[in-house]
Amino acid sequence: MRVNPRACSAVAAIGALLGALVVTPPAQADRAGAPLATVDALDRGLVSIRAGDGNFLSWRRLVSDPADIAFNLYRDGTKVNAAPISGATNYRDRAAAADAVYTVRTVSGGVERAGDQERAIPFAESRDVPLQLPPGGTTPSGESYSYTANDASVGDLNGDGQYEIVLKWDPSNAKDNSQSGYTGNTYLDAYQLNGTRLWRIDLGRNIRSGAHYTQFQVFDYDGDGRAEVAVKTADGTRSGTGQVIGNANADHRNSSGYVLAGPEFLSVFRGTDGAVLATADFVPPRGNVGGWGDSYGNRVDRFLAGTAYVDGSRPSIIMARGYYTRSVISAWDFRGGSLTRRWTFDSNSSTNGSAWTGKGNHQLSVADVDGDGRDEIMYGSMAIDDNGAGLWQNNTHHGDAYHVSDLIPSRAGLEVFKPSESTSDPAHWMGDARTGQIIWSAPSCGSDNGRGVAADVWSGNAGAEAWSSCVAGLRSGTNGSQVAARKPGSTNFVIWWDGDAQRELLDGTNIDKYGTGGDTRLLTGSGVASNNGTKSTPALSADILGDWREEVIWRTSDNRALRIYSTTDSTNINRPSLMQDRQYRLAVAWQNTGYNQPPHPSFAIG
Repeated sequence: MRVNPRACSAVAAIGALLGALVVTPPAQADRAGAPLATVDALDRGLVSIRAGDGNFLSWRRLVSDPADIAFNLYRDGTKVNAAPISGATNYRDRAAAADAVYTVRTVSGGVERAGDQERAIPFAESRDVPLQLPPGGTTPSGESYSYTANDASVGDLNGDGQYEIVLKWDPSNAKDNSQSGYTGNTYLDAYQLNGTRLWRIDLGRNIRSGAHYTQFQVFDYDGDGRAEVAVKTADGTRSGTGQVIGNANADHRNSSGYVLAGPEFLSVFRGTDGAVLATADFVPPRGNVGGWGDSYGNRVDRFLAGTAYVDGSRPSIIMARGYYTRSVISAWDFRGGSLTRRWTFDSNSSTNGSAWTGKGNHQLSVADVDGDGRDEIMYGSMAIDDNGAGLWQNNTHHGDAYHVSDLIPSRAGLEVFKPSESTSDPAHWMGDARTGQIIWSAPSCGSDNGRGVAADVWSGNAGAEAWSSCVAGLRSGTNGSQVAARKPGSTNFVIWWDGDAQRELLDGTNIDKYGTGGDTRLLTGSGVASNNGTKSTPALSADILGDWREEVIWRTSDNRALRIYSTTDSTNINRPSLMQDRQYRLAVAWQNTGYNQPPHPSFAIG
């Protein structure tokens, strides 16, 4: 079946009609008490993890829970807790059989809700989600290639309150944009946690494969309680139900393997079966390839993507092109089965001028930085307001890492921390996320400062700490002063893993606890591998199950499964799932974009 990209509204209307039968998810008050926005309608995410001679149980608290919420936990039908569990939502059941079956019931007003129960998802030390490895192929130049499981995202694709996984498959000949050569096709798969594959989307030969080409978003954009998938497509993209977008026979690759001609589209696919719901022309088009900074096809195809509540109440798709020179960001709404462009920011616009060029990063972030209930697009050394106008740029330039959160809790609002690639810029800086004003910075180190992190990893200092590749010591997020001579042993991801309010270090296939005298190994993934070369990032890190702590998902070394690890450390911190904080949930959506970065919430747990 061939899909006309400009005539998908009928298919989408059917999906919208079916979606109307699903209850709208609950609403969450914004950090500033501004307009409400929907959050995922999640179940308890109860997990049972084998730990020593017993089982560790963990489940979600939700933002919709009453203040007096408590829980009863049942093993094989028998209650295991003497009194309702009213504190942190975890429990260690010692001397229990590994195959015990657990359910959890809520208690409110002293009354147990007998019909409100949920069966635990069992883990051994970890849980495998079996994958279906795509077959390899051969390029027009005769090069053979195979496939590797790459970045993943999550969304409730079928409205059952549980997250499903959307996985990107990269061919072994995937390319950086600076490298010539043909690549195999990129695939997107959807899997339930039991390994059932829901669909496979083939992006086709006219979407080149590599870290900078395909950024996919998984989110419920139309409010029907089921997530969609939004991604850039082209002639020959094949949906999960076999629909072909555009001309199935078109081949726009040139002799160097680049795709610098032919139509470009933005498509939305249904989460349940991968069918095309809507397709529109991608904005901006590539136009003159040389207008993006080079003539051979490198900078023209640097894409980023995100999701943002730019109207304060419903999510919009954010698609962006370029960051070294020209940067263009567009916000799209998927409503009633149709894609509508809300606004476009173009650094080349006469209203912006040259001050807005060259500000982008290899990633973006999304946050309500001015407290009005509507999200801004944080784009490296500039921010785009919720209406598509430039909010600020602070006369610094491109960088390779990015962190936006309440990094200085003693200070009002959010902050942004960024290392710099340009030797004319500070080596790294901490800025006000609302204005871009630099709060403190470190002098240029005379080279590309390629890695940097800001997070609360040490209880010996209030708020977040910051460190980067070429700056010595661990720095206070508050004022940039050195608080410890020893930096953490990695400058990559961070994760809430043990029971305290500080985050741990996630790098490669390891989780470590920072200490001024040395890091302590908490977990080494078994039989797994990290992604994206020297970036050494997981397939995904996010709070997808259990209490508010985060899970990590790595691919197995043979690419036959995704292996999920969840903590077995007890905690006394009692709070709702991080996925019900809007900024954190949006960060999980954009995590697969460009050079992956860890998700941050809108608040400081400590």
